Amino acid sequence: MKFALYVEGYTERALSSFLKRWLDPRLSRGVGIDPVRFSGSGDYRKSFAQRAERDLNSSRLIAVIGLLDLYRAGLEFPPNLTTDAKCTWAKAQLERQVGDSRFRQHFAVHETEAWLLSNHEIFPVAIGLHLMGLAVRPESVNLQQPPAKLLHRVYRTYGREYKKVVDGSALFGKLDPNRAYERCPHLRMLLDDMLALAKAAGY
Repeated sequence: MKFALYVEGYTERALSSFLKRWLDPRLSRGVGIDPVRFSGSGDYRKSFAQRAERDLNSSRLIAVIGLLDLYRAGLEFPPNLTTDAKCTWAKAQLERQVGDSRFRQHFAVHETEAWLLSNHEIFPVAIGLHLMGLAVRPESVNLQQPPAKLLHRVYRTYGREYKKVVDGSALFGKLDPNRAYERCPHLRMLLDDMLALAKAAGY
């Protein structure tokens, strides 16, 4: 048995090994996490419920974990919601479309790159020093200039581009998941949920 991890793009495919590095030491045996890539958040919203129903009916899965960047979720939120309330509202909306408790929707606040900001030491030195002040509360890097746009701007300041797929994947390989867990509450909710599901399945 394993998890299916629904993601919206290529960078997020690197997350399976990152999540396993936190989960596996806490389980009696390693758990599989298979990424399922959608072509952006629009394709995700259009296709995830049908895909989840099919996968949960035909595969030996612990659960399907949906992961969207809150920044790109493309949902029409009720007015005046806080970030936490947006996540709670959207989670309920998307899980209701699947109607199976083995589907769990989670959000990266405000993008998965926020998790990278939890440790400035994984970046080239000059860039890391520029980002150091964000490490304590990386999920506070919000919709005004979301994390990936921030990284694009900072990298250009130092004479190169931030390549989301290449750089993002390499940085997730360096990132200590324990550091990110401590500093990113919404990542913590995702990992705690997966840990509880895996233990309930006998891992």
